[in-house]
Amino acid sequence: MDLELLGQRVRQLRLDGDLTLQGLADRCGVSVSMLSSIEHGDKAATVVLLDRIATGLGVRLVDLLTDETDRRFTVRRAAEQDVADEPGGWRRTILTPVVPGVNFELVRTSLPPGCDAGEFPAYAPGSHEFVVVDSGTLRLTVGDRTADLTSGDSVYFAADQPHRYLNPGRTVCGYYVAAIIMRPRGPAARLLRP
Repeated sequence: MDLELLGQRVRQLRLDGDLTLQGLADRCGVSVSMLSSIEHGDKAATVVLLDRIATGLGVRLVDLLTDETDRRFTVRRAAEQDVADEPGGWRRTILTPVVPGVNFELVRTSLPPGCDAGEFPAYAPGSHEFVVVDSGTLRLTVGDRTADLTSGDSVYFAADQPHRYLNPGRTVCGYYVAAIIMRPRGPAARLLRP
């Protein structure tokens, strides 16, 4: 993180809000000297401290840390993609950039022959998944419905119900999942992606 750029952003937001250093300090509970050091790019603040400053400025933490143009155009290089090798030999790769406030993911998954990725719990209401099979055979079970999909087949389902991915075939199954996952708020919320 560029401390000088962050400091400029804090200062500009403070001035836009017609706040003095003391006024912002009173709002967020951070000392005037610390705020001044941050604005000058002299000190790195913790995420907790930055969150308090953002709250005092009346903005979200993401708005404090990123420029609007950075949030509107985000590149994720192949080397930055999250790749997870799961038990049973299956692999998933999250292809899309992480964009705060956007609940969309595009995931590429490969299941070895006979591999069962297991059952995934229901996501929050309003969650959706679109699946496209690239190669092999995928057995998708959603609630009490099951479909065998082969290369080129696609399916949509409301992901607010338990679902399971299984390769019943003798060759590797490759497929893509485009997901809109609504996450429940709170510290226990986490995403388990197939």
